[in-house]
Amino acid sequence: MDVILREEVENLGRRGDLVKVAPGYARNFLLPKRLAVAATESNKKIVEQERQAHLRREAKEVSEAQDLAKLMSSASVTIAQKAGENDHLFGSVTVGDIATALEKQGYTIDRKKVHLDEPIKQLGDFKVSVRLHREVTIEVPVHVVRED
Repeated sequence: MDVILREEVENLGRRGDLVKVAPGYARNFLLPKRLAVAATESNKKIVEQERQAHLRREAKEVSEAQDLAKLMSSASVTIAQKAGENDHLFGSVTVGDIATALEKQGYTIDRKKVHLDEPIKQLGDFKVSVRLHREVTIEVPVHVVRED
């Protein structure tokens, strides 16, 4: 069955793509979740208009994310934690702590956009990536210091 994707579907295609899928997959998953529509001429025109609107909106979001990245380029985060011997932390610094510290500086960043491979468990300086948009990522220095 031929369908036109309305959203990006992993391992299938991007918005506006015409793809051939099994009828059951289209009927039971793609169509009810409004991820795709049947490939008819009228639907092709509607999806093309939606795609153009999405591209305009996406370009605006990318430019806003780039502006925010320029503002955040000078930002750095300092987090004070209790630490024991050998500079090992009691607890850890998580993405939530980093997002909260950025929020205190005036940057509203969702904690899901902060990427940390594993929680920080040592004192020191670290680089943490913040994904502002799919195409815009910035490195933020994080300084973990001993709490007095």
